[in-house]
Amino acid sequence: MALGHDAPLGESPAPAAVPIVIPATPDSPVDVSPVDASPRLVLALAVAQFGAYLAVLTPVTVTLALRVGQIVPAAGRGAALGQVLSVGAMLAMLGNPVFGALSDRTTSRFGRRRPWLVGGMTAGLVGLLVVALGGSVPVLTAGWAVAQLGINATLAALTSCVPDLIPPRQQARVSGVIGITASLAMLGGSVLAQVFSGSMATAFLVPGVIGLAAVGCLAVVIEDRPARAGAFEPYSVREFLRSFWVNPRRHPDFAWNFAGRFLVFTGASCVTSYQVYFLMDRLGYDDTAVTGKVLVGMLAMVVSITAGSLLGGQLSDRSGRRKPYVLGSSLVMAASLALIASAQSFGTYVVALVVFGFGEGLYLSVDMALAAAVLPDPEESAKDMGVLNIGNALPQSLVPVVAPALLAIGGGGNYGALFLFGAVAAVLGALAVQFVRSVR
Repeated sequence: MALGHDAPLGESPAPAAVPIVIPATPDSPVDVSPVDASPRLVLALAVAQFGAYLAVLTPVTVTLALRVGQIVPAAGRGAALGQVLSVGAMLAMLGNPVFGALSDRTTSRFGRRRPWLVGGMTAGLVGLLVVALGGSVPVLTAGWAVAQLGINATLAALTSCVPDLIPPRQQARVSGVIGITASLAMLGGSVLAQVFSGSMATAFLVPGVIGLAAVGCLAVVIEDRPARAGAFEPYSVREFLRSFWVNPRRHPDFAWNFAGRFLVFTGASCVTSYQVYFLMDRLGYDDTAVTGKVLVGMLAMVVSITAGSLLGGQLSDRSGRRKPYVLGSSLVMAASLALIASAQSFGTYVVALVVFGFGEGLYLSVDMALAAAVLPDPEESAKDMGVLNIGNALPQSLVPVVAPALLAIGGGGNYGALFLFGAVAAVLGALAVQFVRSVR
């Protein structure tokens, strides 16, 4: 894999095979791409995103909690799960922008995205194999770390495909389609966990294999171009540190969008990371029944996410507005988290998930389009999207750290405090995005 200046000197840069998105400003045109993305490309992007999310979210939402429960006594499983999740999420947070920066400058003849798409998923599958076969918390932690690093290398390249390949006038609709895939992946993961409940190893490996195959399909479809020779400084310690930084004073809209993402995903992480233990501890389901209940909840949520994503993407693209949809969707998510906090029955919990899913669908349909519009440099789209993705990954690391203290309030098992904390975070995230100036 060639990076930076490894291309032969004097060689003409490869012609761009894909449209480049220039972030919109008040003085610049909104759309510079004359050709819409093909349905084949959009489908391949959605399938690849689904596969990558299936590999990483199935453990986060279901199987990792069950695997930890097989190894650790009930009294310590929450803290052990928090350890495994937080280490993996921290590495995901660090790896995403680094792999994005490396992808941006890759001059391989296979392109600058393909090597990271396929190589990342291959490494992720190896990590999932370690988790599936490991017999202690340290081994699970190490395997999950490898899986997170590998899959986030793939996600860094995948996320950049939207600003790389999709013209601005289509971005909310395409983001809506892609946004559905995370929830479909959680639903698919719940189905697989139920089907393979008798074999935990299979429950980890099947999603990883599907993910590798799905991403491989995208690698065949996309017209990928290598980085322009000489366009980047050689990758150094300075460039490594710059992978995590976009100057908020020079790019305040990017900074406000980052803050909003971080806060909204903090609220969402309260649901995805602790739903299994909520169902077991508050509602009283055992290990055998909980996978079925998670599946029912995921099914209800996916239907509502689909509705929210498709509706939000269509309305946002037609109106040309993003911020009102981010505001409304974040407030809907906050309301649903407050409802989960008070839920004492499975029926109430499912209703809350439906509301949460609709809000999340609206949010996902416009958030990526808004993010693409505030990128500082289209030549570094993967790096900058990787920085933004820290806002997604960091809550997965911080929530498991904060959750034990919240759950311990009042003697233990205080899921109300955890989900109210998430609701407040979502409200603050909605307000943060309103300070973005270059996007309506």
